[in-house]
Amino acid sequence: MAFVLVHQVFLRTSDDVRLSAEHWDLGGRELACVVAHGFTGSSRNAHVQRICRGLVEQGISVLAPDFRGHGRSSGRGSAGVEEIHDIAACVRWLRTAGYRHVAIVGWSMGGTAVLRHAGLGGDADAVVSVSAPGVWFERGTRPMRLVHWMFESRTGRVATRVLKRTRVSVDAWTPLPEAPADVAGAIAPRPLLIVHGDADGYFPITHVEALSAAAPTAQVWIEPEMGHAEVATTADLITRIGEWVLAACGQRATVCDDDERD
Repeated sequence: MAFVLVHQVFLRTSDDVRLSAEHWDLGGRELACVVAHGFTGSSRNAHVQRICRGLVEQGISVLAPDFRGHGRSSGRGSAGVEEIHDIAACVRWLRTAGYRHVAIVGWSMGGTAVLRHAGLGGDADAVVSVSAPGVWFERGTRPMRLVHWMFESRTGRVATRVLKRTRVSVDAWTPLPEAPADVAGAIAPRPLLIVHGDADGYFPITHVEALSAAAPTAQVWIEPEMGHAEVATTADLITRIGEWVLAACGQRATVCDDDERD
């Protein structure tokens, strides 16, 4: 693996939202991952970049979008509801670019989006959800009470736009959309990996229980002492996720040496 080209691309969703994304291109067209960030994140977030780099070092090309309402993309965020259109646009772009296998990997809100996308019939060869909820309206943790305030109050929405540079909307929640556990069972027979930390401060283990009950063929990793989402994702976990994706898509691992990285 002698060369990695990282460049910005623009995509258009089926509901006419313009997305910005970073394509980490290894040159081959066997396998790529969509790396879907969490709420208030972006493709340029340091932890997201670290995850992308870790997957690339295993020989996996990456497309990392800024979700609607985030980063350099247009539109308004909806906490994993309308973001299924963003995932669909990314998969479609990768298929058009010639990738034979496409995996979708998401953290927190991104995990919600990849579960709902695949569970509602969207295209993907393998699915990985990290730190995602199983059911809606978790209010038992302080971080999630804050997230509800950010969406449900005018003050919260303004603060989110000003302080987090994230634009949100609540329109997508009427009528109530399907929760991840409502649709996760429909992902089979495609491979599904559910990853969650036992120290997650946003979503307790009950969310994993709901997802695993809905999708009994899924692999479930409960990570000891892991917190929430990208910031809690260690280098070892990135490596193991990459290995799982490679195996799920019938590929062999290819490790990039330090002096081969661009």
